[in-house]
Amino acid sequence: MPYGWDAKLCVEGQINVVPVPGPSALVAALSASGLSTDEFTFVGFLPKHAASRRERLLVSANQTATQIFFVPPHKLHQFLEETSLIFSDLRRCVVAREMTKIHEEFWRGTLREAKEAFTERKPKGEITLLIEGKAKDIDEAPQDSQIEEELRELITNGHSLSMAVKLVAEGSSRKRKEIYSLALRKFGKQVEVKEKAASFQP
Repeated sequence: MPYGWDAKLCVEGQINVVPVPGPSALVAALSASGLSTDEFTFVGFLPKHAASRRERLLVSANQTATQIFFVPPHKLHQFLEETSLIFSDLRRCVVAREMTKIHEEFWRGTLREAKEAFTERKPKGEITLLIEGKAKDIDEAPQDSQIEEELRELITNGHSLSMAVKLVAEGSSRKRKEIYSLALRKFGKQVEVKEKAASFQP
């Protein structure tokens, strides 16, 4: 490969990129995906419970690192429906299937295009799905309203205030101290009432 070229440039130039068998599917998929390899987060399989799954996706959607998931073939369309809503339709993704095998396939496009492409088509075999990270915006930190909404969802689903702050801070450019301060202002009394009520339960 000529100096300065990488998988992204090959993909853009419609040059086929084939990964060499390695220690894991996630490394093989990432190396040939054409997405950023500077930072990545391996999520693996998502929780089966809908609320827990949504919480995990909310965290992933706010991270700037490439997100890597293992997706069962029969759950692919559901996964694409959920991620296109949470990440946005325009986020780029790569569906890597049966890597290093005879039916190897790398499908590339946006989450919206993937959702349409796999509505009727039912792929078989092992699937590793990668989604590009959130674009970095050094000039604009998340607004309080966005942070507040993420905190509300986590607290409503049973997380403690401190755990909700931790999860939101992991995917945000805002300082954890700022998020904690906002959480106390908006939800401190609500959490206090809930904890008092719980203490009176038999």
